[in-house]
Amino acid sequence: MKGRFPISKFQEIETPFYYYDTDLLRDTLRAINQEVAKHEGFVVHYAIKANANPKVLNIIAQAGLGADCVSGGEIKASLSAGFSPRKIVYAGVGKADWEINLGLDKDISCFNVESTAELEVINELADRRGKIARVALRINPDVGAHTHSNITTGLAENKFGIAMRDMESVIEIATEMANIQLIGLHFHIGSQILNMGDFAALCNRVNDLQRQLERRKIMLENINVGGGLGIDYTHPNRVSIPDFKSYFDTYARLLHLREGQKLHFELGRAVVAQCGSLITRTLYVKQGAVKQFAIVDAGMTDLIRPALYQAYHKIENISSDGPKATYDVVGPICESSDVFGKSVDLNETKRGDLIAIRSAGAYGEIMASQYNCRRLPTGYITEDL
Repeated sequence: MKGRFPISKFQEIETPFYYYDTDLLRDTLRAINQEVAKHEGFVVHYAIKANANPKVLNIIAQAGLGADCVSGGEIKASLSAGFSPRKIVYAGVGKADWEINLGLDKDISCFNVESTAELEVINELADRRGKIARVALRINPDVGAHTHSNITTGLAENKFGIAMRDMESVIEIATEMANIQLIGLHFHIGSQILNMGDFAALCNRVNDLQRQLERRKIMLENINVGGGLGIDYTHPNRVSIPDFKSYFDTYARLLHLREGQKLHFELGRAVVAQCGSLITRTLYVKQGAVKQFAIVDAGMTDLIRPALYQAYHKIENISSDGPKATYDVVGPICESSDVFGKSVDLNETKRGDLIAIRSAGAYGEIMASQYNCRRLPTGYITEDL
């Protein structure tokens, strides 16, 4: 065992694979539940898109969290893992008819609706089934977040949500529909946010919109502020559990709920990122003209974040206690962007050494592809080994 890794067990498994430390996952879930319990009316849903490994999902469901889904497939995965349909919320700008029908048939808690056109389709499909669809309107708050441009979702230029100027007219349309029950407003400004000021700005915007609705005597039972809380990719051992206290306290202090309102959150990365690592084996150490390369058997097909977002992940040689040397850690994919890290200081690395790419529990296994006809990586939890 080195750190939290059962190295001897890893030696027996074909690489690359994902390893999920379920002790850390359960510690993280306890931390969430302890903080949420301090605030009346707070409800947390886990964003399935971050990681849909069935065993990971089952642990999260057992902790009592709801599920935030963005596809029919995610609804199916959450139900199979044990999430209650009455704790499932379903978002997404492009819901297909079969996905809406699935949500209706399973009597999910809420559809987070992103356009008038979608509202009309849900109303029509609900009418055919003799159902009443519970919906929240996703409002684009035009609030920026200090994060990568590809994971910012709350600006006016983004594809998500209904423009604030249209909010009241869409509410009028929704309340006139026979098969729609409007139960809330939904927001989400982005992902990997560490600056609590971004969440404070969202609170201020929601407060303004609530006051605007109150003037028309409209009060909705649910406010959903999405997720977005980030993690510390640089220090996964030192900061293994995100600062949930500051996150929930920010909303408790600054967002003014009305009597009886519930405040919903949709956390993904903050729940699962730190418990997951991509374990890969060194194939070759290659001395280039100006650099030394550690070529591993995992590639951007297994973890696309560094290629897609220029994302940083801490990389460790968990087989070696040798002196440090500097490597570019790269994969075997036929793309120049197949690089996990440049100028990485690792314990002296040789063929066969196991490399751990840390903080990969979110948007890792779930985003894997079979480009270059590669097999998909397997995910293992602590109890498997």
